[in-house]
Amino acid sequence: MSGKLYGVGLGPGDPSLMTVRAVEVISEADVIAYHSARHGRSIARSIAAAHLREDHVEEPLVYPVTTETTDHPGGYRGAMEDFYTEAAATLAKHLDAGRTVAVLAEGDPLFYGSYMHMHKRLADRYDTEVVPGVTSVSAAAARLGTPLAEGEEVLTILPGTLPEEELTARLAATDAAVVMKLGRTFPKVRRALEGSGRLSEARYVERATMSGERVAELADVEAESVPYFAVAVLPSQVDAERPAARERGEVVVVGTGPAGPLWLTPETRGALAAADDLVGYTTYLDRVPERPGQVRHGSDNRVEAERAEFALQLAQRGRRVAVVSGGDPGVFAMATAVLEVASQPAYLDVPVRVLPGLTAANAAAARVGAPLGHDYAALSLSDRLKPWEVIAERLRAAASADLVLALYNPGSHSRTWQVGKARELLLEYREPGTPVVVARDVGGPQERVRVVRLGELDPAEVDMRTILLVGSSQTQVVRRGGGEEIVWTPRRYPQA
Repeated sequence: MSGKLYGVGLGPGDPSLMTVRAVEVISEADVIAYHSARHGRSIARSIAAAHLREDHVEEPLVYPVTTETTDHPGGYRGAMEDFYTEAAATLAKHLDAGRTVAVLAEGDPLFYGSYMHMHKRLADRYDTEVVPGVTSVSAAAARLGTPLAEGEEVLTILPGTLPEEELTARLAATDAAVVMKLGRTFPKVRRALEGSGRLSEARYVERATMSGERVAELADVEAESVPYFAVAVLPSQVDAERPAARERGEVVVVGTGPAGPLWLTPETRGALAAADDLVGYTTYLDRVPERPGQVRHGSDNRVEAERAEFALQLAQRGRRVAVVSGGDPGVFAMATAVLEVASQPAYLDVPVRVLPGLTAANAAAARVGAPLGHDYAALSLSDRLKPWEVIAERLRAAASADLVLALYNPGSHSRTWQVGKARELLLEYREPGTPVVVARDVGGPQERVRVVRLGELDPAEVDMRTILLVGSSQTQVVRRGGGEEIVWTPRRYPQA
C-alpha cells in the first residue's frame, strides 16, 4: 500500500505555536521533507527541530534559485516548475514505498506556501491530509495587539510582488489589509500605501513570534533593513481615531456610478472610506456603506449649491469631506456645483478634487452593445437650469450633424412633455426606424433596458431614472442567436 502525504503547517515561527496535530504527524512520520535555499538552512526544519527523531528520513527540497538570476531556458518560472516536478517525484518514491511523508510548511500549508505545489501534483494520487497552521497574518495582528477586521469590514491580503498600480488601487479600496512578501518589494509597497492615502495608518511587523521580531510604524522603516519575512498591516478602522480637526481639510467629489457598489472604482472606494463626512443627495448616500466614525449629511436633490457650500465649510474646519454624486460627478452632476462655489473668494484655499465615475450613458450602452461606438453628444433635457429653446437648438444641431445622442434627465413627475417634443424634433432629421435605447435603473434592482424605434418612443415610459440613447443614421440593430437585440454604431463613417 502507498504511504500517506501530510502538509504540516508549523505556524509563524515560534515552535510553541505549532498545533497538537502538527506535532503528532511529525512524530509519527517516516519521512520529513522541507524546502530550503541552496545554503541548506531551512526555517521550517528549525521550527520543528525538537520533534525530529534520529531515525527520521530527512528529504531537503532545495530551491534551484531564490533571488538570483538563472540560465534556465524558461527563466525563473521555468526553473521553479521543473524543481516542483522533480521534488514531487522524489516524494512519490517514498509514498510508493509505503512511507508516510510529512512536508513541513511555515505558516499554513495552503497559504502562499511551497507545499501547495506538492499538493497539486500528488493529492490526486495519494491519501493526503493538510494540517492547518497559524499564519503570519494572525501572528502580526497578535503582536500589534489590534483587530485586523471587525464587523462588516473587508480584509484584503496582498502579495508585495503585485505591480505598484494594482497595489495602490487595492489598498485604496479596502478597509483593512496585509501586504506580504516585503523584502525587495518594500519601496514599491511604501509608495503604494502613500499613493492610496493609507501610509499614516500602516504598521510594520518583522519576523512575528521569531527571534529578531520588530514592530514599527511603517513610515519610519528604512527599506534597506526589511527582510522577506515581514508584513505591512492596515488594521481595522472601527476604533481608529479620526482627527477632530486638521490644519487643512479637503473636498473630494466622487462618482458612485449608476447603481451600487459594483460600479465604484477603487479610487472612489478609498476616498469614501477615508472621509470624515459624507455629503450628498440621500438616495446616493444610501449606496455608500456606513462606517463607524463617519458623519453623513443627506439632503434633497434640489439644493446642490447649498450642499456644495456646506461641504466646503466643513473642509475649512479641517474635515475630510466626500461629496457623493451619482454616475460621473462631472456629467450633469455635483462637480460643477462644488467648483462653482469653490471659485468664490471665501473658498479659494480649500483643496477640491474630482474623482471620475461610470456615467449612465456608458452603463446603458454596455447593456445593449456599443451604440456610442462613434461620435456622440450628451444633452440634458431638463429645463430647470436652462430654457427649452436652448435645448431645442442644441438637439437640432446635434441631430443635423448625425451624432448619436445620449439624453440625460429626459423626464420626471413634474416634466412630462419634453420627451415628446424631443421626439418630434428628432424625427425631422432621423428616420422613424432609428433605434433608441430606453434604459431605466441600469445596475439597480428595477433595471429595464429596451430597444425601440424613434417613431414608437412612448414618453409615458420615461422618468428621471431613465436615459435615452438615440442612434445615428449608421447605428445598427442585430438580433443574435439567443434572440436578444444588440445595438452598435460603426466606427467607420461613409465617405461623402
